[in-house]
Amino acid sequence: MLQIRCKNVNITRSFPEGTSLIDVYKDFEAELKMPYPVVSAKVNNTSEGLKFRLFQNRDVEFLDAREGSGHRVYVRSLCFVLYKATIDIFPGSKLFIEHPLSGGYYCNLRKGQAVTADDVEKIKLRMQEIIALDMPFRRMEATTEEAIRIFRDRRFSDKVKLLETSGQLYSDYYILGDTVDYYYGPLVPSAGYLTVFDLEKYSDGLLLRVPDKHNPTVVAAKNDMPRTFEMFAEKVHWDVIMHLSNAGDVNKAILEGNASELIQVSEALQEKKIVKIAEEIDRRFRDKKKPLKLVLITGPSSSGKTTFCKRLSVQLLACGLRPVSFSTDDYFVNRADTPKLPNGQYDFDNLKTVDSDLLENHLNRLMKGETVEVPEYNFTSGKREYKGKRLKLRDDCVLIIEGIHALNPMLTSKISDDKKFKIYISALTSISLDDHNWIPTQDNRLLRRIIRDYNKGAFTAQETIRQWKNVCEAEEKWIFPFQETADVMFNSALNIEFAVLRTHAEIILTSVPRNCSEYAEAHRLLKFIHYFIPVSDKEIPPTSIMREFVGGSSFKYR
Repeated sequence: MLQIRCKNVNITRSFPEGTSLIDVYKDFEAELKMPYPVVSAKVNNTSEGLKFRLFQNRDVEFLDAREGSGHRVYVRSLCFVLYKATIDIFPGSKLFIEHPLSGGYYCNLRKGQAVTADDVEKIKLRMQEIIALDMPFRRMEATTEEAIRIFRDRRFSDKVKLLETSGQLYSDYYILGDTVDYYYGPLVPSAGYLTVFDLEKYSDGLLLRVPDKHNPTVVAAKNDMPRTFEMFAEKVHWDVIMHLSNAGDVNKAILEGNASELIQVSEALQEKKIVKIAEEIDRRFRDKKKPLKLVLITGPSSSGKTTFCKRLSVQLLACGLRPVSFSTDDYFVNRADTPKLPNGQYDFDNLKTVDSDLLENHLNRLMKGETVEVPEYNFTSGKREYKGKRLKLRDDCVLIIEGIHALNPMLTSKISDDKKFKIYISALTSISLDDHNWIPTQDNRLLRRIIRDYNKGAFTAQETIRQWKNVCEAEEKWIFPFQETADVMFNSALNIEFAVLRTHAEIILTSVPRNCSEYAEAHRLLKFIHYFIPVSDKEIPPTSIMREFVGGSSFKYR
């Protein structure tokens, strides 16, 4: 008999060897009283499907679709149902699940003709039939050579390239009815678990809408995001030109000795975009009727805002402008006046952390040509101080503010919009593992942050992962609602980035202890990053946004 401890209720019970997680859940169900249906579990802090069988004493934590791991299991399973429905309705078609968007996932369906609303309705009805039939997901394990043969016979070149370059001896694949597919994480036991979803036409493709992360009994609200969609489309366009769509393509290019070229082209494309932005700022700055005075830059954590700001400043200097960076940090209210979270900790991400009235007053006076004594924030004492630092703008000066609240209209409400140029930056990953396994953009930023925090000696990987949920919640509240108001968006992700990050992240992630809850996320990140062949960062230029995270930048940071 095994001793299984249910971490949800801290109760230990005995079970026969080979008991499935489903059976364990049924035994604990009365005590658990889960508010939403269970979709997966963590076994010794590793994500597993509910069909997983236990053969040793284990800690088990059951998850619904709110928790990150459970949500991924639900969405991953729903994507398989979508894929089966598309090939059932349109045999020979190809489905590409590209990226998260508008409260769901944007998918590109190639079937020889344009996708119509009627096509989408047929696919949706077939998905509902599969779910009503409660078709089981069957997990199969085979040698990687056998899995490659299976996918090659079905002409899945994306999965063949991924597995050929994965370095794995054995690989799992899944079967739903008569349909075979590959997923790098567990699925729910059967399609009947997936009752909450929607499917609609979006642009020239499909939008798969998924459960709300806070209330998985309803579909997440849809937010129209045309600028974000355009930025993704631009990145996908260049990926196609460079013959890079997935991890297998990147690995093949690396094995063929093209890593240096990929880095150079990616950096050149980013610099080209920065030059274009600088030229637009210059044009508007010199508009005599409505001259631009203020550049606002924001983006989520580890998007590369600081390095982008420095590279933009260089290009503005090349245009004949003199950028003056203005820090919102110096306008923090005294720590005693900082808003607090319900748990009593300071809410440093709250807009009220910044004295926006004073900041706006100083900005307006500077733009009028007045001299202003600007404060300096003493992070040791937690107080704003004046030390005689005076600032006056020359005629060729343009103000730049970079920070999480830069695009929040409340920060600069008294400054007319025609004097502002708003920039949103993020690492929007367009490279996927294969056609049906996307890489969340949050994973890119989390890996960057783990590496940077570790290199600075600020936090361990365990500490960074522990903080990440709060970081993401703050972004949803204070950054994402304003991203579509930007005049321009900038994507800081590189095609070969994960191959470079692997060389830094691998050793850092393996330091996370198995007996802590953060191990589950470290294990997942390690598993996914191992799909990429590692590449040294020696070819990354010193001015690259990547250098902000892996070190070796020629820029100086505060």
